[in-house]
Amino acid sequence: MTDPDSSGNHPRHVAIVTGASRGVGLALARQLLARGARVLTLQRHPQAAAALGDGPLEQWACDLADPPAVAQRLQAWIAALPRESVSALSLINNAALMAPPGDLATGSDAHLSAAMRVGLEAPLLLSAAFLRASADFMVPRRLLHISSGLGRRAMAGASSYCASKAGLDHLSRVIALEEADKPHGARSVSMAPGIIDTDMQVQLRSADPARFSAQGMFAGFHANGQLDSPEGCAAKLLAYLERPDFGSQAVADLRDPG
Repeated sequence: MTDPDSSGNHPRHVAIVTGASRGVGLALARQLLARGARVLTLQRHPQAAAALGDGPLEQWACDLADPPAVAQRLQAWIAALPRESVSALSLINNAALMAPPGDLATGSDAHLSAAMRVGLEAPLLLSAAFLRASADFMVPRRLLHISSGLGRRAMAGASSYCASKAGLDHLSRVIALEEADKPHGARSVSMAPGIIDTDMQVQLRSADPARFSAQGMFAGFHANGQLDSPEGCAAKLLAYLERPDFGSQAVADLRDPG
């Protein structure tokens, strides 16, 4: 394990980002480093450091479909951070996995289980590890869960994704309630980021229309130029993360951030 203070002695924002091998997670890691943060990324396939830019970076190759060991490692890593080296601490639960689109009854148990473990069980366990290990940090602590409009509006053919994102919203509400009256309590937001040009969008618009009735809608989003870029989305997410009123709404939408 890398020495948590090996990047220097001056206080930094320490940010943990899951699912940073591509898309929004990769863009978040790049932009955090550019802002001077110390970044820990958790993903199956770490990027070459040069692809992320300069700055204090640590990457873990891990499978969030098997989250208990990752959560234990994260708890130990945070607990070992020298308190004087941290100006703020954030966990961004960005990783997600979509089972192949189609009715629940036709889905593979293995695909459905993996999607729920990555999309909900991992954020739950990582959030618990973050809160336990950082309880004595006297700095801003923030949890940002990347949710979806599909956590608030059901769509046929996307059962595991809808369920995991709805669970993230409620997880954020619970954390907000539990931390509200604690000295230096953490703040939590579950954010729907809009529709982003990611591999998941490719999966949806390439699905078999006979199995996924909304395929045409997602193809239309792409054809009509309605998709935000991962870089643009990441910039808006980080601007929200830095707002002084972060956490005033436990569930929010980046298209109408309030």
